Amino acid sequence: MPKVLFLGDIVGRPGRTFVAERIGSLRAELGADFVIANAENSAGGAGITKKIALQLITAGVDAITLGDHVWDQKNFENEIDELEAVCRPANLPEQNPGRTHLVIEKNGFRLGILTVLGRNYLTLKSSCPFKMVDTKLAELKNVCDAVFVESHMEATSEKIALGWYLDGRVAAVVGTHTHAPTADGRVLPSGTAYMSDAGMCGPYASVLGREVDAVVASFLDGMKRRFPVAEGDIRISGCLIDIDASSGLATSFERVEVAKD
Repeated sequence: MPKVLFLGDIVGRPGRTFVAERIGSLRAELGADFVIANAENSAGGAGITKKIALQLITAGVDAITLGDHVWDQKNFENEIDELEAVCRPANLPEQNPGRTHLVIEKNGFRLGILTVLGRNYLTLKSSCPFKMVDTKLAELKNVCDAVFVESHMEATSEKIALGWYLDGRVAAVVGTHTHAPTADGRVLPSGTAYMSDAGMCGPYASVLGREVDAVVASFLDGMKRRFPVAEGDIRISGCLIDIDASSGLATSFERVEVAKD
């Protein structure tokens, strides 16, 4: 029975360093066959670079997903096509570079992976995530045994609606972007594992990974300022999902959280 370990948004150097240090032993402890991580905030808290992607892959991450910060780092649009284990959101305009899905394999089991952006409160131009998943499922039907869908969305209602829409059709629908782990992880009635937000891999003594004082000050006076990545209470946050190899659906869901000593 394949096990998928999914890691929520990796934030800055603290998050990516802890993931790199811990992912090998954590994978062994949990018996994970596949490790997927959202790394769109891994470079200084906004975006990713080729160098960082390769560091995470070398450390043991099998697949890297991205979100609305995909193009935040200069020149990444010219690097992404070289990264075979990285996919950008599938519902960005077709002209965007990068893969729209991944298929990774272990012991003969093929797992399809894709991310869709929400269309509420996010500024990147994107098409309907519901219709895009339908299109991708038709495309992946004969090339994988199960599909993992990441919902990179701001609105919880949009995430939940997508989960119900895909229940029984994919192995999992797991949310990212809001960086705060939710308490609604479960397997839906028809066999799709669901969680509104997997949380983040990074500093929890923070406001969504950024230094508390700077963010609070901005809320108080409304002035723009830098929000440096915080350093305290580093954790890995995500979930572990068991998939039935014959049906491609989930049989169990477990939230995962590991704190740095």
